[in-house]
Amino acid sequence: MILTIRVSTVFWLACLGLFQCGSPTSAGEQQPTDAEEAPSLGALYADNFYIGAAINRGQIMGQDTAALRLLESEFTSITPENIMKWENIQPGPDSFTWEAADAYVALGEEQDKWIIGHTLVWHSQAPAYVNETTDPEQLRQYMEEHIRAVAGRYAGRIDGWDVLNEALNEDGSYRESIFYRLLGEQYILDAYRIAAEAAPDAELYYNDYNLNNPQKRTGAVRIVNLLKENGLRIDGVGMQGHYNLNGPPIEEVEASIEAYAATGAKVMITELDLTTLPNPWDLEGADVNQNFEGSEAMNPYAAGLPDSVSTKIAERYADLFRLFLKHDDAITRVTLWGINDAQSWLNNWPIRGRTNYPLLFDRASMPKEAYGAVVALKQ
Repeated sequence: MILTIRVSTVFWLACLGLFQCGSPTSAGEQQPTDAEEAPSLGALYADNFYIGAAINRGQIMGQDTAALRLLESEFTSITPENIMKWENIQPGPDSFTWEAADAYVALGEEQDKWIIGHTLVWHSQAPAYVNETTDPEQLRQYMEEHIRAVAGRYAGRIDGWDVLNEALNEDGSYRESIFYRLLGEQYILDAYRIAAEAAPDAELYYNDYNLNNPQKRTGAVRIVNLLKENGLRIDGVGMQGHYNLNGPPIEEVEASIEAYAATGAKVMITELDLTTLPNPWDLEGADVNQNFEGSEAMNPYAAGLPDSVSTKIAERYADLFRLFLKHDDAITRVTLWGINDAQSWLNNWPIRGRTNYPLLFDRASMPKEAYGAVVALKQ
């Protein structure tokens, strides 16, 4: 199926110089026609890797129709931003809230997307009954029941699962989560074994941030090898791409892509976005528990983004996608963490209420200069 973008998008790209056009139409001038529509981002990269987007509850439930049109035309894979996280989908030991998750999977099937489940085991956004557990056997039971119920419900419908999310510290050691404290390394083996049994046709992934860092890279490779040495299946590693305009270095990202590919795992660039705002605390990664009071100095582009910064964003995205294309033999998916800038979690992290510009589409779901730069690589 050839995906197309809206006529308004084509005209915008024309004004970037990617397609031929004149000045905006006025009385007596010919309007663009369907024949002038161009291949979408997803279609342009179809021979290289899936182009994905994280989608939120409002989009899943049909409230953000502009974003849904963009999702249908531009993206070939979807990831649920929050609705499948443990505290949302199973808030009590015996209670599940399936409505949003069911709608998410149905939307993916309706739009013929590669559907990702996110996430089965994560220390953050877990319900109180999990975090307050002190009995290892009780925790093991909770984990098994959760994975079997959620992965099993969507067996044959979800294409890939982030089984384990953010289980490493920055030095590559295991995070002291409730799971590791009570169950040790065995919880990793159990999680992948149960997921493979519950959803035998789904790909199984490990997903984390800062996986470009050498020490954390070593930890992720250790997890892949641990599973394989124990006869368990892991199909891919998701490198979260919560980057900025200056880092991490392209060479560091490339070294990690090569290291994960060398294990035999598929490589996915997940949660890709580029923060454009200052971070005075020199925070790294994406620990959602970090949040701080803000100031006007920390929100410099509330009234709009200067052209010079827009160009920097475009250049950075072009550099990253150029790298991804270089390694498209290993990379199977590139997922942006949101459809448009209004949706991005970076508007509220690490400071609430800021105006960030991290994605390829603006707050009105119109393509930005960065979108044009990514498209141009395939022209």
